[in-house]
Amino acid sequence: MEMNRIRNFCIIAHIDHGKSTLADRLLELTSTLSARDMENQVLDDMDLEREKGITIKSHAIQMNYNGYRLNLIDTPGHVDFSYEVSRSIAACEGALLVVDATQGVQAQTISNLYMAIDHGLEIIPILNKIDMDSAQPDVVADEICDLLGCDPDDIFRVSARTGEGVPPILDAIVEKIPAPSGNPDAPLQALIFDSVFNSFRGVIAYFKVANGSIRKGDKVKFFATGMEYEVEEVGSLKMKLIPGTEVGCGDVGYIITGIKSAVEVKVGDTITHVARPCVKAIAGFEEVKPMVFAGMYPVQADKFEELRAVLEKFQLNDASFVYEPESSLALGSGFRCGFLGLLHLEIVQERLFREFDMDVITTVPNVSYKVYTMQGEVLDVHNPSGLPAPTLIDHIEEPYIRAQIISKTEFFGPIMKLCLDRRGTLVSQHYITADRVELNYDMPLSEIVFDFYDKLKTISKGYASFDYHITQYRPAKLVKLDILLNGEPADALSTLIHEDNAYTFGRKMCEKLKDLIPRQQFDIPIQAAIGAKIIARETVKQVRKDVTAKCYGGDVTRKRKLLEKQKEGKKRMRQIGTVQVPQSAFMAVLKLDS
Repeated sequence: MEMNRIRNFCIIAHIDHGKSTLADRLLELTSTLSARDMENQVLDDMDLEREKGITIKSHAIQMNYNGYRLNLIDTPGHVDFSYEVSRSIAACEGALLVVDATQGVQAQTISNLYMAIDHGLEIIPILNKIDMDSAQPDVVADEICDLLGCDPDDIFRVSARTGEGVPPILDAIVEKIPAPSGNPDAPLQALIFDSVFNSFRGVIAYFKVANGSIRKGDKVKFFATGMEYEVEEVGSLKMKLIPGTEVGCGDVGYIITGIKSAVEVKVGDTITHVARPCVKAIAGFEEVKPMVFAGMYPVQADKFEELRAVLEKFQLNDASFVYEPESSLALGSGFRCGFLGLLHLEIVQERLFREFDMDVITTVPNVSYKVYTMQGEVLDVHNPSGLPAPTLIDHIEEPYIRAQIISKTEFFGPIMKLCLDRRGTLVSQHYITADRVELNYDMPLSEIVFDFYDKLKTISKGYASFDYHITQYRPAKLVKLDILLNGEPADALSTLIHEDNAYTFGRKMCEKLKDLIPRQQFDIPIQAAIGAKIIARETVKQVRKDVTAKCYGGDVTRKRKLLEKQKEGKKRMRQIGTVQVPQSAFMAVLKLDS
């Protein structure tokens, strides 16, 4: 198809603003799916996406409308999946900005919008859910106008659920979004924006052609790895993969080259021809920066290699997930994994179980710190066990974020208290409307990774929205908090924490573990320690058998003798006994206040 008849666009919105529902209506109007195949949130094909009502993976699908080819690359809305959004934006020329008429402009909407504007995308503003009783279309339209500097008449007012006002959007996509630019005769340059692993076909890479074209049977090479392959199949992305003979300049498609190793394909890489290669790779999307680190270990120690193979395949499907091998005294061999946030960690764990039948133990999440030693070295520490001895440390720096919170003014006080309790510093506040305020805070990343988002939603009755980005590293008074079980340090439960919060955190941790660790035949002391100093202690009481039950009357010395004998046995058992820590204990740290 000619390039001037192709339109590549994405839909950007905050979580739960009706993005997937709008995509459903566009697919219906263009007859991409038959009525029999149509279902709600058809692009959210994971069970997990439907259960949680969120988009996790970006999906690409091709539609035909009035002789034009429309390539929609769907995007997630949660702050933890912003990397998926950057990938979609890099492959598009335009974006539909969807805003909920009942909730107004939210923090993630602004964040994704700025990303789209930085890439030079044409923005089409859409006001969704105008059929709801609580909708305020005029108020929210004013917010969109302030944000974009557009005219109120430029905003499409729709109800994605009923389909009201949706048809004119298709005409706007054709008229307003520019056709892709590129030279069909130049050497091939194609940007890989996603990939999946198929156990029969190998790696399937999704790409957008920036220059040139790609045909079945071509000899191609991947720029980053330098590996060469023959193209077994190319084609277009409908609900299923539709094989073709060629993907032209400006178009979006998939490629199968029979690659069996997940490591050979990098998302963001450039595909080019072997015979006539391009000079340089396409500048892709932003590099992924993991925010939260946690250890993942197989439940059975002999499944380490199996876990490695599973993580390799999973990384193909989720390029924002990173991992490296590590070992733990308590859990054996495993991997230190990097995630974009706590929801991302939860989703990865769930997907590994559902898609690969791999059950894993996840340790306490940590963020990455910079440790400056007395010798002048700078170490990146993702794990408390990697911390040098206290005598060798000059100082430690922790990552700070700029948090952007948008909420109703009635929750202004509780939100400020929450941020101050988390060592936040107010940078600015700005009233968007009379009853909506935007707050900007500088906060340590470690204070928000656990339950900050949940608490924010609770105190604002679900109205507040939250977005953040890393700004800098700052010196911090951090200590390593160890948890000792039966006198032995459980390295999987160690954490780096601010000095002021260590005592409270340690006490809560001991109380929580006391409830979670099953009782044994001997007393189990649970202690929180900083270095050699014990700061909190709880005891899981032993299960006792009443050995004096058979004594009815008689001399008290006989009872005492039996009790002393039992006591000796318990002492010996405690010396050789091991404490089994259930998986729930590793995640207990996340729910200390519940």
